[in-house]
Order: sequence, then C-alpha cells, then structure tokens
Amino acid sequence: MNTIDSQPVAQIARVAARRTLRLAALALALSCATAFAQDDAGTDASSPSTAAASPSGNAAAEVSKLSVDQQVKWLQRAQKSGALVKMDDAQLAALFQTLDPLVVPTVVKLGPSGYPSYEFTLSRWERLNGKWPSKPAHMLVKLDHDPLRIYAKWLPDGEHSGEEVIYDASKKPDEMYGHLGGLLGVMPMWTALDGTLARSQSNHKITDLGTEFIVSQFMTDAKKYVEVGAPYKPDVEVKTVNGVRVVALTYVSPSGKPQFYAKKQTLGLDLRHPYFRTVEAYGDDGQIFEKIVIDSITPKSFDAEVFDPKNPDYKF
Repeated sequence: MNTIDSQPVAQIARVAARRTLRLAALALALSCATAFAQDDAGTDASSPSTAAASPSGNAAAEVSKLSVDQQVKWLQRAQKSGALVKMDDAQLAALFQTLDPLVVPTVVKLGPSGYPSYEFTLSRWERLNGKWPSKPAHMLVKLDHDPLRIYAKWLPDGEHSGEEVIYDASKKPDEMYGHLGGLLGVMPMWTALDGTLARSQSNHKITDLGTEFIVSQFMTDAKKYVEVGAPYKPDVEVKTVNGVRVVALTYVSPSGKPQFYAKKQTLGLDLRHPYFRTVEAYGDDGQIFEKIVIDSITPKSFDAEVFDPKNPDYKF
C-alpha cells in the first residue's frame, strides 16, 4: 500500500490555515467595518477604546494596548478632534508604527472619502512617453456626485495652462467637453473620456480626479496584498509635501505592475479626514511615474451653471 508523507501534508495545511486567517481578518476589517464606526458616545469617555488622542507623547503606548476595532475608533476620534494635527512628527510616526496594519485600511474604508460636492486644487506630475515634466499641472476642480459632474481648469502656473473640461454623467457618460491644447485649444469639442486626445496629457480619465479615486485604488490593492499572502505593514514617516503635512505610508508590493497599481507607493494620509492628500507611485524600474498633491479641499454646493459649457466665466 502506498503511504503519504504526513509532514508535507501537515505543512501545507498550516500554510493554508494561516492564509485563510489573513483573508478572514481583512474581510472582517473591510466588509464589517461599519460596526467599528458606530458612535459610542454613551460609553465612558475615559475608556481606552474611545479616548481621544493626546499630544502628550503617550498616544503610541495607549494605542498599543487596544484591539483592532478599538484602534479604529481611537484613530477616527483623533482625526475628528484635531488631536493628530497637534502632535509633532515623532509622536505621529510612533503612533502609526504602533497601529495594526488593518487599521488605516479600515478607517479609510469607513470614510467618508470625500464630500458630496467640493472644490479642490491639486498639483499633478505624470510620466508620459517616458518623460517626467519640469513642472506639475496645477488644477482647479469642481466636483459633484449623484450624478457625477466635474469642471476642471488648468491654472496659469502649471503645465497645460488654460485648458478646460466639463464632464456630466447624466448627459454623456463616456465623453467630456473642452479644449485640451493644440487644435482643441482653439475649438472646444466632445471627445472620449479615454480617447487619444485625453491620454495625450494624462494617464487618467477626468473621472479619476478627486480623493475618491485614490481611496478606491488603495482599497483594491489592500485586498490583493492579503490574497497573495504579502505583508501589509507600511513604512511610516511624516512629511510636508507642497505645504501639506501628512502621515506618509509606503507600501512595497510583491509583484508590482500590472497586478498592483505600483511597485512602490507612498500615500499621504490627511490628519483630519480619512482620505489621502498625496500620492507618489513608482514602477518596477524604480522610477516615479506619478505624484499627486491635493493642495486644498473645500466642501461646496454647486448650481447647474457650474457644469454648463455656456457659463460666461469659462472660455469654451
């Protein structure tokens, strides 16, 4: 009778069990995250699970004693209260190095990852046709949801100065209207969201603008890390990028593109809100291919004229 070596079988079983536990942990953190977000205002404010972060220097020690769901609640409250802003760089770095790797993905998943409608400015560098720009595109963007509507203008101090586009999902979900330089700089027209003209000045569609896309891409990669059994604990530092102070979390993916968005990516977490303000993405060759800094974000309500090409303030 043939026999089976029990040692390899047992080893395989242990590996499979560890992988299952990792997947279950992320599933619990991501799909059941809303349970962590419930407002527990009725609980004792002195409880370690709900106490707001303190810039006293003891935040990391306090958080290290908490469970994952308690750390999630703790970080949510620290952002909302402004306690993170008051910490110095060393305190912030120590705090985020202490957090369980699932805490930031869970807080970001819970959101909100943006506002129902808002105006923002961003600086964006992209490597196009192998070339890195000498200066970024500096953009003013007005964005509204349900339906998604976007107005974007390239400002005078950056690349593609003077270009304008408008997108309205309720009218033409696969097209945008505007002038993107060259012939279009003289004659605005409708063009495909991901067509040749649009891709000539960006690797992204206009619908990728905003904090929501960055969060979505981060969450997609977060699931892939666990699926392949890769460690998910980032390197942590505190940076001020173009005047924006963030907690910079650097993730190095096991296989790079195209499975992951980048081989290495540094995401700058806002100190007051559960979304990212900065992105630096590197390819498999080690070269940076994208950098984004959201300079300012202001929640606003917009009327229909803001997304109308006939608006007299625009140059269509």
